[in-house]
Formats: sequence, structure tokens, C-alpha cells
Amino acid sequence: MTSSARVYAGVEGDQRRAERRAQLIEAGLDLLGAAGSSGAASGRGRSEATVSVRGVCKRAGLASRYFYESFDDRDALLVAVYDHAVERIAAGTLRAVAEAPQSERAFVRAGVAHIVRAVAEDPRLGRIIFSAPVNSVLAQRRLESARMFAGLATAQAADLFSMPAGPRLDVVAHFVVGGLAQVMTAWLDGTVDADEADLVERCTELMIAAAGVR
Repeated sequence: MTSSARVYAGVEGDQRRAERRAQLIEAGLDLLGAAGSSGAASGRGRSEATVSVRGVCKRAGLASRYFYESFDDRDALLVAVYDHAVERIAAGTLRAVAEAPQSERAFVRAGVAHIVRAVAEDPRLGRIIFSAPVNSVLAQRRLESARMFAGLATAQAADLFSMPAGPRLDVVAHFVVGGLAQVMTAWLDGTVDADEADLVERCTELMIAAAGVR
């Protein structure tokens, strides 16, 4: 019988490995997304450079040997944590837009409202996705995710607003993605003092104005 087919306490080995991996990612979310953790410019708190294998394992309550069954090194975990945060935000936002009433404003507002609500409920996600990373691996990942979000914005605008693809739409997409990221960072660190509803409405208006739709 192979190791993957062995069963312990009714749970197969592959499932137990998946559960341990999920525990490590959750621990990484806690450490990487802690208040002040990504604020390199402020000089406060923990940066991703100080998130260690030992610290993550301690947070997860797992021995270090279990870390290496899922990740080659610390950078591999950081990437997995970042990708997990992006997936949670992106998937939920696409669902919110798909379920919104059929109007341009409703589509935009639904997407913005979901992002703001998700970050309000779990600020770790916002700090990880929107705050400028120090680690070069995460810096590259953030660049890739910004391009991905801009691509999603372009596709949504072309589909929902019948906007023709081209340089103008690309500029708008990158502008709104970058602008929203900066607003969310400032909101999380208290630089922008606004309640959730007001933030959603203001960002919705700005994005509609940038897209040139009514």
C-alpha cells in the first residue's frame, strides 16, 4: 500500500498534507498580514523579510518537517500566501459583478463593494495585496497580479460597457487598479478616514468617471 493510500484516523495521507498546507498558509496570512507588517515606509512592525520558517511553523502548531512537504523554502510559502489572498479577492469580486443588477454603475459598485467588504472583514488580505512589498519575489508577484487585475478590468469593461479594446482601455484599467490599490492601502493604515459606505461610493464614482461611462 502506498503512503498516499494509507489512512490515519479516517483521513487519507494526501488530505492530511493538504490540511497541513492550509494551516501553514493561514499562519503565513497571520504573520505577513499583521498590522504594520508590510508598512516598510513607516518603519514599524514586521516585514515579509522577517517571516521565518520557524515562526510560521510555530504559528501553525506544526513541526518544521511538515513545512518542507509543501514548500521548498520561505519564498515559496510567501508566494502561496500572496496567491491565496489574490484568489480570494478576485474570485469573490467576479462573482459579485456577475450577480449585480444589469447596469454599468451597479457592476462597478458591486466589484468595489466586494473588495472593500472583504478587506474590512479580513484586513490581512488588503495588507498583503495592496501594500508595497520588500521581498523581491513578492514585488514581482504584485506586478503580475496588478497586470492580472487590469486584464480582468479590461475584459469586464469591454463586455459590460461595450468599450473597444485598445490603448485607451488599457490605460483606464491600469489607472483604476493602481488607484484603488493606493486608496485601500491608505484606508487600511488610517491615512484615509472614511467609513466603508462612503469609501465604496467615492471609489465607484471615480472609476465610472475614469471609464467615461454613465
